[in-house]
Amino acid sequence: MLKVPHRPDYTIDQNWPAYTAAEHAVWQTLYRRQSKLLPGRAANEFLDGFNALPLGEEAIPDVERLNAKLQALTGWRVVCVPGLVPDAIFFEHLANRRFPAGQFIRKPDRLDYIEEPDVFHDIFGHVPMLAHPVFADYMQAFGEGGLRAMKFGMLTQLGRLYWATVEFGLIRSEAGLRIYGSGIVSSKDETRFALESESPNRIHFNLERAMRTDYRIDDFQQTYMVIDGFAELFEATRQDFAPIYERIRGEPDVAPGELLPGDRVHHRGTQAYALAKAAKRAS
Repeated sequence: MLKVPHRPDYTIDQNWPAYTAAEHAVWQTLYRRQSKLLPGRAANEFLDGFNALPLGEEAIPDVERLNAKLQALTGWRVVCVPGLVPDAIFFEHLANRRFPAGQFIRKPDRLDYIEEPDVFHDIFGHVPMLAHPVFADYMQAFGEGGLRAMKFGMLTQLGRLYWATVEFGLIRSEAGLRIYGSGIVSSKDETRFALESESPNRIHFNLERAMRTDYRIDDFQQTYMVIDGFAELFEATRQDFAPIYERIRGEPDVAPGELLPGDRVHHRGTQAYALAKAAKRAS
């Protein structure tokens, strides 16, 4: 599907009838693959949202139908965008309970790598959690915080918080660790790696630690942050970040696989995967 000109807020019509059979087939492949992997691995809150929304396996969801249900649950709605949008636009949408979702879908020969978030990552990966009231409030608060962060020049730090929670977060449950971050739940390989590999660190969520920690954009994460519940995220985001920004402004960045003395460690990773990849690149 060709990308089309966008409105000033970067939104576009989904134009659902224009999706081709081949594009729907890509959704089917990804949907079926992930829906088999997620039970027993994804957070119950994610699965509840997934089951409550019209996210069928046969075709890319129609955003109008999806929004009718999502708005009734938490007041959120999905707006389609042609790709990545400017930070100010992104945060403005979140602050007003609008989630920007890529309208396009990846190619059949690139099922496991995309340069920009597509409709599968955004709708399958993100939207089920927006049906959870507390997480929905967290995302709105994040958008409001993003608009403030721009004034402090701390977008990098806020982006790291988003990465550690919304994209790659883990949560504890009575049955063990579960995934909720969209970058994990929409990825076949990272779904297993995040929970089952001995390689990555799994440490407890800490707001300032998250803001200081660099991350991988090209491979599996070397460190995942774990929460006890979504209220923990919401409470962390409600506070004024200005004093936090001042405290961490001069602090050194933390490397992706580094552990700090104050970390609450759930699992000390071997970093075997990252070390092997680094050795291969060096050879």
